[in-house]
Amino acid sequence: MSSTSSDKQDSIATLKARLAESGDGILENIAAEHQLSLMDVIQCLPNALWTRVRGEHFTGVMNELAEWGLLNIIVHTEDAIIEVQSQVPEGSLGHGYYNLKGGHPLSGHLKPDRITDIVFLTRPFMGVDTASIQFLNGQGKCAFKVYVGRDETRSLRQDQLKHFHSLKNRLSAAATEAAPC
Repeated sequence: MSSTSSDKQDSIATLKARLAESGDGILENIAAEHQLSLMDVIQCLPNALWTRVRGEHFTGVMNELAEWGLLNIIVHTEDAIIEVQSQVPEGSLGHGYYNLKGGHPLSGHLKPDRITDIVFLTRPFMGVDTASIQFLNGQGKCAFKVYVGRDETRSLRQDQLKHFHSLKNRLSAAATEAAPC
């Protein structure tokens, strides 16, 4: 085992212990601090906090999100954190993109073939519960995240949380059924 591989394994072991005590914090910052990908950091969280499904479900997930109402969409890079509260518009595939239809604050063109993993993540952040769907590429970096919205009391919207868990459970059950013995 090379020292780089050994160093990564040590970092992962340390991080798993830390995150077992508290899953709070900005995951991208934790990834940078430990020189890991965001997917590596997510996998260090307690298993009960996250469910991973294959990126092939991208279009189906996006189609369902279009029915959930106002959501919080975040793009987090090394240089900026962009947040938009919007309904996820309906979209369609064309020219290698999932093209979001106009008429909403959120619009654009997404590359579904770059999304290798979709993670359903529930965890505390700054003292409040969160539920998000994170779309990750093959390098373990997040293209964007969609967070369940909040009601007038700043609690997670129960209707969206129900959709979130239903979609997560349905996709993870389908993956389990399709897995070879």
